[in-house]
Amino acid sequence: MTRNQYDCSKCPGFCCSYSRIAISDNDIKRLAKHFELPVEEARDKFTYHYTADGCDERVLRHHKDEIYGSVCRFFDREARRCTVYTARPHVCRTYPYGSKCGYYEFLKFERTHQGDDEHVPTC
Repeated sequence: MTRNQYDCSKCPGFCCSYSRIAISDNDIKRLAKHFELPVEEARDKFTYHYTADGCDERVLRHHKDEIYGSVCRFFDREARRCTVYTARPHVCRTYPYGSKCGYYEFLKFERTHQGDDEHVPTC
């Protein structure tokens, strides 16, 4: 088993800023259970139906963010952490699909180059 070569706790939540975080019916059921809501209410409250460019998917709603413009509605913008980590969607559980994260590599490089362990490149 390959060890992860990234540390999500040092990242400001780049993956949470993806404009379309597609989720399945099972993900919605997990979130509904987490919040003790009926599935239909969780679907309406936390997601919307996206159809464009040949896509037809259910995606998580966002809220404004000072770093990325918008992030997943479950992302705590002050702590820079997921608020539903134990109930997070499958796509979030499997990201970045390997032992390395390209954004984390870029972030480490920029922080070393800037001499600032808290630097967040925004462009």
